[in-house]
This record gives sequence, C-alpha cells and structure tokens, in this order.
Amino acid sequence: MLRRIASFFVIAWALGFVWFAAVLPQPIGAGRSDAAIVLTGGEGRIPRALEVLDKGWVRRVLIAGVDSEVRPRELAAEYDVSRRTMRCCITLEKVSVDTRSNAREAALWIAANKVQSVRLVTSDWHMRRAAWELGQVAPGVEIARDAVRTRPRLRILFVEYHKLIARRIADAVGF
Repeated sequence: MLRRIASFFVIAWALGFVWFAAVLPQPIGAGRSDAAIVLTGGEGRIPRALEVLDKGWVRRVLIAGVDSEVRPRELAAEYDVSRRTMRCCITLEKVSVDTRSNAREAALWIAANKVQSVRLVTSDWHMRRAAWELGQVAPGVEIARDAVRTRPRLRILFVEYHKLIARRIADAVGF
C-alpha cells in the first residue's frame, strides 16, 4: 500500500513538472490595466514594462526589487526614459529582495495608489509563483499575467517548480 501511495506522488510530481516546463505562461497583447508591476531580476522585464507604458496600456509602473544603489536618473539613462515619464509614471521600489517581499511591497503600493488592476511583468518561468504571491497579498486586485519569453535551463525550471510547490504547501499548512 505504501508503495502505491509513493508511486502516485512520484507520478503526480513528474507529470506536474512536465506540465510546468512545457506550458510556460505567455506574453499578452493589448489590454488596459491601471498599472504594471515589474519584478527585477531577469532580462527583458523592465523593457517590457516600459513598452506597455509607452503604448498606453497602463498609466503607471512599479519596478519592484530595484537595488538600493540605483538612482532614477541612472535607470532613465539605461532604458532611455524621459525625465517627465520618470517623474509621473515610474516608481522604483527598493525594499524587497525576493518574490515574496516583491509581492508584499507591491501590495502596499497598490493600496496606496488605489490600483484595481495590474499587469504583472516577469519571466515566463517565474510568472506562476509571482502571480500567486501577489494574489495572496492583494486578493481584490485583477492580475493580468504578461510573461516575458525566455529560454530557461532545465535547472531553473526544476528549482522554480519546487519553489512553487513549497510555497503552496507552506501556505496550505499556515506557515
């Protein structure tokens, strides 16, 4: 009996991983949201959020997890953002250090700015956990998942799959 139960969990884990790796979230096209939240740490994330802002699909952008040493003018120079756009529309969040704290800080910003809908921008392999974390701390907010396509290595997928499972289990048991 114990073997059957163990076999069931191994098969479920393996099928879950195959699905996780094979069916990565995709970018979304046009569509309006109040704001975009971009999580730093991956190539293409900030340019995608700035593109969404330029196209008028959002009015504001929160860049979460920015290194404390980065100054707004440096970011503006690196990504060719006007001073006006930096002042009116982009917030640099420098407190968070991981996905969970990104979500907590984003939820505070969402509440302070009375945001009802967000376009979450992060890497395709990171999207499921990031959206889940944000949904936990900002339950009334509509979250559109705008994944940045990547070519993740198997190791990244393997680690991210287990992080997602661990977070879901921890939440289920109240940890």
